[in-house]
Amino acid sequence: MFGETSSLLSRALYLWAMEPRIEILEVTDHAGERIDAYIAERMPDLSRSAAGRLIDEGLVTVGGAPVKAKYKIKPGDVIRVEVPPPAPAHISAEEIPLEIIYEDSDIIVVNKPRGMTTHPAPGAPAGTLVNALLARTADLSGVGGVQRPGIVHRLDKDTSGLIVVAKNDAAHVNLQAQIQRRTAERKYLALVWGDTKFEKAIVDAPIGRHPVHRQKMAVIAEGGRARAAVTDLTVVERLDGFTLLEASLRTGRTHQIRVHCAYIGHPVVGDPIYGGRRSLPGRFGPLARAEFERLLAALAGQALHAYRLSFDHPRTGERLEFEAPLPHDMQTLIDWIRAHTR
Repeated sequence: MFGETSSLLSRALYLWAMEPRIEILEVTDHAGERIDAYIAERMPDLSRSAAGRLIDEGLVTVGGAPVKAKYKIKPGDVIRVEVPPPAPAHISAEEIPLEIIYEDSDIIVVNKPRGMTTHPAPGAPAGTLVNALLARTADLSGVGGVQRPGIVHRLDKDTSGLIVVAKNDAAHVNLQAQIQRRTAERKYLALVWGDTKFEKAIVDAPIGRHPVHRQKMAVIAEGGRARAAVTDLTVVERLDGFTLLEASLRTGRTHQIRVHCAYIGHPVVGDPIYGGRRSLPGRFGPLARAEFERLLAALAGQALHAYRLSFDHPRTGERLEFEAPLPHDMQTLIDWIRAHTR
């Protein structure tokens, strides 16, 4: 099924044998330039943000000593850059079934199920999309760091939908640049509580770590420790007490759509963190409420799905567009609400 005949043990040994790439850069010009910008210019397969991650991970040194991304280079500096191998040895390959939408020598497009974490992290060392991908191929880019091979962008664990993965560093940098330039489009369908007063809206509100609940994100007042975040929202369907929205990202902050929908008073249905566990309007009787609660429990997460993804192929430049239908549990919930809409 996966086109691999080697055992997990032999794959682990193969990955262990892979060596990181070492680049030595001797500074002769560009004095006073930030080191992350200089590395990105001298190493075309690395974006500036990727260079910054390597610096943060201590994989960049000047004269043998680690530096910060804001370090200003000087003539005579000798910069050592260590680029992790395409696939990290300490992440186990797991033969978890995946819905592959598209694959070639540069990229893989996957319809990620709800409940699957994108990459290993504290509390989720296994069962992730990365673990599943490593059972399919050893060719994943190393730009994202040792915990995120191939991962160009992420989806929350309980958000389903389309995600593109890079098989090599050049593809990774190209796709990342498209996201930053907004030539790559990511569109979501979100079922939210309430009847919105708008048909189209732009939510422009900075997002940062919640000052008290550190596992949450929040809209932070201007001047706080937050990053700009912009989401375009368009009404797809009104459902009498609920609204189906299309959300389009201009930025890519953690939990961005969920935070912005909650911020405007319309949290995503089923969202356990940002207020998506409300009660049905009073017009619903006890039997309908019980049925709704059953469908909501079956959702096991927020009613948010990355349904459309489009970008230019990193090698050929051809425009690629993909769509993934709503997962069965979310579609069933929406159909039930439609049937009970006056």
